Formats: sequence, C-alpha cells, structure tokens
Amino acid sequence: MRKRYAVGSALTGAALARAGDEMSGPALLVAGPVFTGSASTGPALLAAITIAAAVGGPLFGVLLDRSARPGRLLAGALAGYAAALAVVLASLGHVPLVVTLLVALGAGLLGPALSGGWTAQLPRAAPPGLLPRVTALDAMTFNAASLAGPALAGLVAGAAGASAGVLVAAALIVVAVPCAYGLPGVACGGGGPVGASVRGVPAGPSVRTQPAGAQSLELGAPSGARPGPEPDPRPGKQSDPCVPDHPARRATSRRSPAAPSVLAGLAAGFRAVRHTPPLARATVTSVVSCTGQGMLTACSPLLGARFLGDARHGVLLLSVVAASALLANTALARRPGLLRPDTVLVCSTAVLAVALLMTAAAGPPALLLGAAVLVGLGEGPQLTALFAVRHREAPEHLRGQIFTTGASLKITGFALGAGLAGPLAARSLTGALLAAAALQVLAGLLFLGCTLLMCRTGTRTTNAALRPSPRRAPGS
Repeated sequence: MRKRYAVGSALTGAALARAGDEMSGPALLVAGPVFTGSASTGPALLAAITIAAAVGGPLFGVLLDRSARPGRLLAGALAGYAAALAVVLASLGHVPLVVTLLVALGAGLLGPALSGGWTAQLPRAAPPGLLPRVTALDAMTFNAASLAGPALAGLVAGAAGASAGVLVAAALIVVAVPCAYGLPGVACGGGGPVGASVRGVPAGPSVRTQPAGAQSLELGAPSGARPGPEPDPRPGKQSDPCVPDHPARRATSRRSPAAPSVLAGLAAGFRAVRHTPPLARATVTSVVSCTGQGMLTACSPLLGARFLGDARHGVLLLSVVAASALLANTALARRPGLLRPDTVLVCSTAVLAVALLMTAAAGPPALLLGAAVLVGLGEGPQLTALFAVRHREAPEHLRGQIFTTGASLKITGFALGAGLAGPLAARSLTGALLAAAALQVLAGLLFLGCTLLMCRTGTRTTNAALRPSPRRAPGS
C-alpha cells in the first residue's frame, strides 16, 4: 500500500509540474509583448529557457546522482523554477530586458528537473515488477501536460489577463513540490529506497527477479553500481556504517562514490551513454527523431493557415497529436510487456515518417487530422519505449544524469529542428515537411545501423560493460 501511494504521489506531482512547465512557455509568449510592447520579448524568453535547459540537464543529473535524498533536491529545483517564473513576470517592463533574460536562463537550468530528473526516481517508488507500467503512466503525464498546458494558458490569459497565465503555471509547479520532497531516497548500500531491508545480502551485486512479461523492460541495480561505505579505520569503531548517525555514513553522504568531482561525474555520465550500445542507440534515435518533431511543430501554424483557414488552428493539430499520444500510452500501460521497447522505438520512427509524408501531401482537412493522429501514435509509444530503455540500461549510480542528459539532448534536437524549419518553410512548406520525414527515416536507419554493428561485434545488450571492476571505482 505504501508503494502504491508513493507511485500515485510521484505521478500526480509529475503531471502537475509538467503541466505548469508546458503552460509557462505559451504564458510567457503572451505576457512578454503585453508588458514590454515588443513582439520579440516572448520568443526571446522562451528561447532563453529552452537553451538553458539543454545546458543544465547533465549538471543537474550529476547532483541528483550524488544526493542521498534526490527528492529533496528535486523539490528545491521545482521551487526555484517557480520562483524564477514569478521574478521574470515581476521584472517585465520594470528592469532592462537583459536582466529578465538572465533570470529566464536561470529558470531554464532547472527545467530538466521536471522531465528526466523526475522520471529517474521512479524505480525507487515503483512496486516490484510494475516498473514497465509505471513508465508508461509517466510518459502519459508528458502527453497530458502537452495537451492541457497550452490550452490552460490560453484560457487563463483570456479570462484573467496575461500575468495570470504565468502565475498559474508557477502555482502548479509549487503544488508539486511536496510530491517531489516525499520521493524515496537512496539506501546506504545501493539504489533502493531508504529503509529497504538488506538483511542477509552481502555487499556486491544486487539481484532482482522479474516477471516474464516485464523482463524486456526492467533492470535491477547494476552489479557493483554503488559500493557500500568503507568501515571506519579507527580502532574500536567497527559499528554498522548503515546506521543513520554513523560518522562513516555521514561522510559518504557528503561525497559521491560514483565520482570524485562534478566534472568527473559529468564525464562518467557521457561515457555511460556512449559505451552502453543499446543506450547510445536509443539516445541517437530519439534525438534525431525529436529534431523532426520540432520541425513539424514549427510548421503547424502554416499548416493551419493553409488547410484549416487560420494559423491559430495549427494549435489544434498539436492538441490532436497530444491526445492521440495519450491514448496510445494508455493502451501501453494496460499491456506494458507486449513489445520490447527497442522494437517500439524503431517502429515509431517508421510511423512518424509515414505520418509526416501524409502531412506533406495533405489536402482535405480530414487527411491532415488523420496524419496528426498518426503522429501521436508514433510519438507517445516512442517516449515510453525510450524511458524503458533508459531504466533498463542506466547504471544505478548514473541514472539521474543519464535521464537529464537525454532530456537535454532531445530539447536541443527539438530546438534545432524548429529553427531549421523556419527558413525551409518560408521557401516551401512541403519541402520542410519532407525534410522532417527524412529525419525520421534517418533515425530508423541509425537504429538499424547500430543494431547491425552490435550484432557484428557481439556486443551484449546490457550495461554490464559499464559495471565497475573491483579494482576501479565507478566513474573513474
């Protein structure tokens, strides 16, 4: 019952925080021009938050992995993000714009806490054997937030003014703070929740049995992922280091066993992605695919203007995509072990390529809406599959960084796609959509190429290669 409550609280908090995050972007786009009189202020604020999120993800992930209570760090990041949004709103029109943009950059550094940072904590909250289903439910919170956030921003701004949208977005994030604070911490000897029983289990590899249906999605803690604290070398001081007040326990909580410094931790995280072939394959595939998704998002106003009679109706297409993705992930949550996540990941790129080709050839509005539904059917399961691969492959002592780094790379890809689509769509909307479809094809080909390379070299499909040897500290 306690585990189920922890999962419910974690998913509720994630949904609230992500809805606030999705709402904040459109709210700033509306509030910026209202308070400064310049149409470029809103896009500048949004760009500042997005760019900073791409940079801040790896660093925040290192801090999460080095924390014995990552939920408390996550709660602090959420509170800081909400406070920064309030400061941005209060400073608009009252201080030089560059100061406001610097505050927005600071807020963006904390943005990955709402995405990868939260998802990385789910294995500690999920009941045994239910991580695949919890992963699908977590992906649904992204879909629900992307569906509700922009719509809520428009409704609130229309009913109560431009500033109300930003304030409500910040309030939603603040409401999620207690849920983050209550997330389980890291146990003394490994990655389990604080207070987990380790009776009769010697230090060393941790083993977790899985149901057959979940075997392809869930991963136990990697062997040797987080060595236990060293015994106190002083004579007569051989008490249990796992006792909360033990001095060795306090010392190891202040220094990460995974990395001697933040820079070393950053390097270890990137090595983890690069040297775990299934993880590298999923990361490359998802980033390239997300670049194509960014191109579609940037083209949506033009699609609305050309085929639906008004550029504002392009938002309707994005809402259809989000709703379709939410329905697809709802189905996956009921049958999480139906397909391997790697299979879902590569198949989603094919679905997205077909959908974008349909969009490029769209004439009647019904065909365009059908293409939007198909885009959602590709995007939703792709996100669930990506999370499942990360949960399965990420070493426990680097899990937070791998999730936040992956989120940052996807944000970067999305931003590049959106930026590339602008000049392309100005020349030819069809050409921009065909380029987006080509990126989905490229993502699928990269996945298949990585798979062939893994088969040719005989690479194992687990993260065993990253497990530290007895003579070498993790991340060294």
